Parts: sequence; structure tokens; C-alpha cells
Amino acid sequence: MAYHVALDTLHNPRYAGVFCYGRRKSWIDVEGRTHIRLLPRDQWRFVKKDAHPGYLTWEEYLANQQRLIGNHQHHGGGQTRTGPAREGPALLQGLVICGRCGRNMTIRYHLREGRLSPDYYCQRECIDKAAPVCQRIPGGGIDEAIGELLVQSVTPLAMEAALSVQSEIQARLNEAARLRRQQVQRAEYEAEQARVRYMRVDPNYRLVADTLEARWNEKLRRLAEAREECEKQERQDSSELTDEQRNRIRSLATDFPRLWRDPKTPDRERKRMARLLLEDVTLRRGKDILVQVRFRGGATHEMRLPLPKCSWALRLTPPETVAEINRLLDQHTEPEIARILNEGGWRSGCGGPFGLRLVNRLRREYHLKSRQQRLREQGWLTVREMATLIGGPWTRIKYWRKAGLVTGMHHNGARDYIYRRPTDEVISKIRARQRPHYWKPASPSSRRPSRAV
Repeated sequence: MAYHVALDTLHNPRYAGVFCYGRRKSWIDVEGRTHIRLLPRDQWRFVKKDAHPGYLTWEEYLANQQRLIGNHQHHGGGQTRTGPAREGPALLQGLVICGRCGRNMTIRYHLREGRLSPDYYCQRECIDKAAPVCQRIPGGGIDEAIGELLVQSVTPLAMEAALSVQSEIQARLNEAARLRRQQVQRAEYEAEQARVRYMRVDPNYRLVADTLEARWNEKLRRLAEAREECEKQERQDSSELTDEQRNRIRSLATDFPRLWRDPKTPDRERKRMARLLLEDVTLRRGKDILVQVRFRGGATHEMRLPLPKCSWALRLTPPETVAEINRLLDQHTEPEIARILNEGGWRSGCGGPFGLRLVNRLRREYHLKSRQQRLREQGWLTVREMATLIGGPWTRIKYWRKAGLVTGMHHNGARDYIYRRPTDEVISKIRARQRPHYWKPASPSSRRPSRAV
């Protein structure tokens, strides 16, 4: 069977045992061209149900038509169509409505951390008129929030509340059915009274007989309409839940979260589950993202989500890590800080370990004082300053440090030393141990003459 033959069969009411006339409207324009247009179901000229045996009932046929319309691909425009659930990870595919213009939003994917992440676009004006894109909203965080909302909605307490509401609705439906049956009984009584009046009239009074016959026919027509309406509503309202169905609904409260969070559940099945619960989701972007959710049945929910950070913002080092580096700089050098952070399980903004170059760059980017600056503020001296203070050559400071007369420590990764200011007693002791010309200032006449240039 060809595709178009199968599709025509599914759309033909004869498949459901219904004879109809006037499904199409044809006309000829002024240029002589013939046009044919399909009419909506409520504009068909004649419909006769159960005209012949069908393969399915009229209600099943209507349900199939709705399913076919829902599975139709969305090609833009102002119509709201969900379309078939596809393989992509976008949970709200076909359900998103632009909060600015009211049109359906489309989907684009991009890679983030090796995974597909959706973006919701409203680009109908961009396609039709080359206008700017109405809205572009990152959808990764929205899908997660909607998923958690659905899981929270399907809870044991929510299921019990839904069952209680359904019981109340069923009670009201039963009361409405009772009132409709009373209307049928009233119509039967009025039709019977009209028949009796017509049967008792003298045939010689033709004018009166015609009037009574017309009234009887009108009562019979109203009786047929009342019976048809009553039967139709009873078929629609005959969905009272059994005990087995109630138990299955209660078990859904535990099965749904487990199935939703199962990594083996395909994205297409999650979309189908979401469509059973959601009517649509409206998005509007401002300082944050306004998400308006409309559930099937009329319930609504509104939430605001922060805008996702840019890629560079996601790679920023956390403030607590910078604060820890600033604290460690009081006692340690940058190589030691990198080792301490790695041993403590700290990670950079990109999730990697720390090294000397990264710690040095973070210190400069966040304008942190270096280890040398902190020691200098405490009064520590460089090797040249120590030599000037003691009065000898700077190469002798290393000797005095190893001798234990002066105190020094590393202040960077190059193992350069910085020295604590010695006391006057220590300075006198050092001068006493070294030769006099090391610390006495030389006279101008003893200086070596400079070479002429």
C-alpha cells in the first residue's frame, strides 16, 4: 500500500462506518482554474453515522484524527502544533511558546562539555522579513527545572488529591446525567401529550390537525435530540475509575520518578511523558527567564530562572579558592601554595589541578599582594639592603645566614631569599668578625680612577 493511500484511508470517515457528503468545496475563478478546498468537520453538509459496518467507532476515528494532527510536522506560522516527539534531548520540543509574540519557538543544538544542549529560538520574523531574532533562550537549565517540576507534581499526595478531585467530578457528572435523563423523560411526556392531542382531533378540522401534527413532529424532534445528547454525554462521561485503575494511578507516583531519572530512558519517551502532563510552556527573557507552565487540565505554574553564565564565566576560579590563596600567601610561597591546594582537593575554574604559573596568574589577576610584598611590609630586607645595613659585600650575606647570624627565607619559586632586619648587637658582632675594609667606607683618594671613554 502506498503512503498516500494509507493516509487517505485514515482520514476517510467511511473507515469508521460513516457516510458523509460535502467534505470539499470546489469553485472556478475568473481565469477558469478549478480550486478544491477541504472543509472543517462542522461544515460538512451531511453526516450519517453507522451507515455501514466500520473498522472502528466514530470516537476512535476522531481520536485518530487528533493524533494525526498532533504528529504533523510544524512548519512555522501562528498555529500551535507540538509535532511528533523526536530523538533530540530538548524536553520541550513543540511545547514552547514565545512570551513576546506568541509564536511557537524552534530548537537549535550546540555542544557543551561534549553533550548536546538545546537553545529555544523565536525566528519566524527573521525568516519571513529578515528581522532580528525575537528571542533566544538557552534551554538546558529550563529542561532540568521542568523535569523536576514534573517529578514533584507526580507524588503520592498529588495522586490522592487527583483521585479525590476525580471522584468529585464523577459525582457531578452523575448528577448531570440524572438531570439529562429527566429532560429526556420530560421530552417523552411532551411528545406523548402532543400525540394524544393529535389523535383526539376531529379529522374535519384540517387546520387544527395540521397545527397539532406540526407540534407533534417538533416534540418528536426535540425528543430525538435530547436522547442523542444524553447518549453522547453518557458515552463521554462513562470513564469512572475502577479499583484496579486507582491502584495503578497510585503506583504511578513511585514509578514515574524512577522512570524519569533512569539514564536508560530515551529522550523521546521523556518527551511523550511530558506531553501527557503539559499543555504548553511560555518563555520570556529579561533580567531572568520567566517560565509559565500550563498543565493539562488547566493548572498553571510560574517560576523565574537565572540566565545561564557565559563560557568564560563558567571557567572563573571560585571566590573561596581565591580567598584561600590570599590566606596562604601570608605563610607560603607560590609553589608551596600549589602543592597545598592540590593535596587539599581544590580545583581551578576549569576543573584542573594547580601549578606555579596558575597561582601566579591568579595572584596578578585578582591583585593579591605577593609573598615578598607582605614580608617587606613587615620590615624584611633584600640582600642588597642587608649588605648596605651591615657594611659588607652582598655576597657575604649568604655566609652570615649559614653561620646563623641572620635569618632569611624563600619568598618565591626561584629560591631567592629575603632577610629579617638584624638587631644592633648582631650587626656589631658581624662587623667584628669581618675585615675592616669590608664595612668601613672607602676614602675618595683610595678609589680606583675610572677609565676614560
